[in-house]
Amino acid sequence: MLITIPDVLSAAEVAQMRAKLDATNWVDGKVTAGYQAQRVKENEQLPETSPLAQELGDLVLKGLARSPMFMSAALPLRVFPPMFNRYRGGGKFGTHVDTAIRQQVTTGQRIRTDISATLFLTPPEDYDGGELVVEDTYGTHSVKLPIGHMVLYPATSLHRVEPVTRGARVSSFFWIQSMIRTDADRAMLFELDQTIQRLAVELPGSPLGVNLTGVYHNLLRRWAEM
Repeated sequence: MLITIPDVLSAAEVAQMRAKLDATNWVDGKVTAGYQAQRVKENEQLPETSPLAQELGDLVLKGLARSPMFMSAALPLRVFPPMFNRYRGGGKFGTHVDTAIRQQVTTGQRIRTDISATLFLTPPEDYDGGELVVEDTYGTHSVKLPIGHMVLYPATSLHRVEPVTRGARVSSFFWIQSMIRTDADRAMLFELDQTIQRLAVELPGSPLGVNLTGVYHNLLRRWAEM
């Protein structure tokens, strides 16, 4: 399931983050790449242990916490601390699959990467190229979103970032370990939850909403890993 989450951050929040990111020092993005990814990764990153990365990562986490759509789609158990990257001057990331297990540098905690996330921090008109291209069973999807918008997609997917030929593409990226391991089950629960929410608006007080809510929670109770 590939899904766009709008307005995770406001324009003002993005502007605040960009002012700090544009004034800081970046390092070679290969420092966090696995063996195979190192050969196809050409970008810059904010060091994971830098105080700025932790400060801005907390802002991203607050944005996620106030997004009902993110909670419904991801059903998060753990979120890897958000990181930040920059592509410019032809920078790209060739086709790869994300590492299955990530370990936090600061705490040593490991998470299973069920879902990958990219939060866009540059207006799409400010750079050429830089599309996130995700391949799944339904074809190939090219993603380039407005500032503050985020895309979620299965970490098992083949994906790449096209070369940036003008300007710079700055984003936050991270991974989620979901309470629901499989993408197909998450997609089913997300669709069911969205249907329940539409019913609440279109048929308020309908017993159908109560029944479907019971089905939703019973499935979640059966499938969730804690």
